[in-house]
Amino acid sequence: MWTNIATISYSAAAVAFLFLSILLLTNWRGRLYGMILAIACIMSALWATVTAINTVWSYSYTSLVIIMEILRNASWSAFLIVLIGPFQTKSDNLSPPRFRPSILFIALVYLFFIGHAIYTFQDDSFAPGISITNLTGIMGCMMMAIIGIILVEQFYRNTLPEKRWGIKFISLGIGAIFIYDFYLFSDALLFRHINFDIWATRGFINAFIVPLIAISAARNPKWAVGIAVSRQVIFYTAASFGTAIYLLVMAGAGYYLRFTGDKWGPILQVSFLFGAVILLIGILFSGTIRSWLKVFISKHFYSYNYDYREEWLRFTHTLSEEKGELKERVIQSFAQLVESPGGGLWLKQDTGLFIPAQQWNIPHTKETVEQNNPLCVFMEQKDWIIDLNEYRANPSIYAPMAIPEWLQKISDAWFVIPLIQHGKLFGFVVLIKPRSKIKLNWEIRDLLKVAGNQAMSHLAQEEASQALMVARQFESFNRMSTFVVHDLKNLIFQLSLLLSNAEKHKNNPAFQDDMIQTVNLSIGKMKRLLEKLSNSHSLDKPDNIFLNQLLQEIVESKSIFEPRPVFIPHPTELIISAEKTRIKRVISHIVQNAIEATPKDGTVKICLFQKNNEAVIEIQDTGHGMSEKFVQEKLFKPFESTKSAGMGIGVFESKEYIQEIGGKLEVSTQESAGTTFYITLNLLSVTAENGSI
Repeated sequence: MWTNIATISYSAAAVAFLFLSILLLTNWRGRLYGMILAIACIMSALWATVTAINTVWSYSYTSLVIIMEILRNASWSAFLIVLIGPFQTKSDNLSPPRFRPSILFIALVYLFFIGHAIYTFQDDSFAPGISITNLTGIMGCMMMAIIGIILVEQFYRNTLPEKRWGIKFISLGIGAIFIYDFYLFSDALLFRHINFDIWATRGFINAFIVPLIAISAARNPKWAVGIAVSRQVIFYTAASFGTAIYLLVMAGAGYYLRFTGDKWGPILQVSFLFGAVILLIGILFSGTIRSWLKVFISKHFYSYNYDYREEWLRFTHTLSEEKGELKERVIQSFAQLVESPGGGLWLKQDTGLFIPAQQWNIPHTKETVEQNNPLCVFMEQKDWIIDLNEYRANPSIYAPMAIPEWLQKISDAWFVIPLIQHGKLFGFVVLIKPRSKIKLNWEIRDLLKVAGNQAMSHLAQEEASQALMVARQFESFNRMSTFVVHDLKNLIFQLSLLLSNAEKHKNNPAFQDDMIQTVNLSIGKMKRLLEKLSNSHSLDKPDNIFLNQLLQEIVESKSIFEPRPVFIPHPTELIISAEKTRIKRVISHIVQNAIEATPKDGTVKICLFQKNNEAVIEIQDTGHGMSEKFVQEKLFKPFESTKSAGMGIGVFESKEYIQEIGGKLEVSTQESAGTTFYITLNLLSVTAENGSI
């Protein structure tokens, strides 16, 4: 059993020193003190490891353990000597420095004992509980302990009082190592055998020393090895340590009840321990206790109250996560920084009023604040975070500002944080009293101010996104209106032309038939436009379109114009899939443009032919044509037109829809020579002359 205890004891010391060694080496910045300290910790870890292994395989205190012990003591002594200064200088400062005589003596002592240990190396020098067969090793260990104690005393005494804050813990730790060794080996020398209890406890004592060394290494920049223990590690370590002490005390109280409660003892013990565990769970899950512990650790263990990297990562994560509304997450992100359990957000509207946009864990309020309110004016001009407790105690600090009565009535209201962007107040956050007492100092003010800027950027981005969405909705509506106006313009043009020719051809039966057909078509188009306007979600379903038939209808509808278009059909029927009204409007518009661009003595020809698995509609005119620059820069862009009354939307809509159904719209033109449009559409199927599909 004792061997197991010793193994655990020295193993704990080995793990502790190994962990500290890794911290020192990974953060070493080339400083001599840091390297020697790391070497001393490594030697201590090796010594503890060898001793722990030795306790597993043998009860004997071997020469190997003695050698490792000498090396460990030598490394700590070397560290102390370097800190004290191994050289001495003459008063005239002219002679070169030389080693202190005491340092040379210490070096000779260590060389003698390590030489003796190597010379007399054997598997079993002496065993705990057995008479000592080699007193030299014990005397050497005791002498090294005395040297270490003297070095620690010299180091502490020669350090300036104002600098002892940085070295007191490591002096205590190294001193404790040597003092315990002196106690162990002086007892062994006195009683002629090693006390196993003292020897087994030695590993735990060395493990307890490690935190003291780490604290001093972090405090003293000369040893700077960049050790920085995070607040989370300190928090959970403190919580675990407190929990362990609590359980030990409660267990002791339970055993006391067991032995003093007579017959009721076991019942009282079980009841007491169960109640103690329930109480512990309640404490561990208490937000107030956790908040108090965080504030206590930040205040007493760190020069700054916040671990800014962790706080900023948590702040941005809270703002960026997708669950919940952004406004509520803004309040939560501020509350996390100061351990506040709730708050509210007020945002400025277009009317100039600040309205409550969101509340979190506070009573709902509808109170609004005007833009020219003294509170808003003060925050916009000063960009100050307002401490309501400070205001109640001394209102003159915030003069001439006056806190609104409704704000003072909010239960436990504490902070008012302005949200400033480009020098303008866009909102503010009100936080209620935190779970633990926090003093509003410069650090908290700066942190909240920077956090306010970050939160405001997220709110502004959300507002801009919503405004963009509304703008896109209006854009869609305006675009639809533009197409509707364009169609109405074409209908009006056709009816106007019909009316202008009515007086001249009113007695012509053929003209009368064309007039009736044109009016019917115009009425049908206007009805369909009204249907689409009344129900924006209703879309024409794709149909199987027979292109010969469709193009013939378009040509007949344009027969009243001059020059009258000519259609050359394909020998077989070509079928595509499209919305009939839209594809007809698209082709009709291009044909109409060709007619308007061509003089009355010119020609407009429409040809349909097949190329591989595609149908190609060729619309050719002998009009004035277009320039290459106009085709490249303006033809297919909306609101660009060569017509005085044109809207420039027809060709744009034509190309958009043709591409939507998988086709292409291309143009070939030359000024004063004419223009040819090519509409390429995917074929659905080809029929024989008898019309079978």
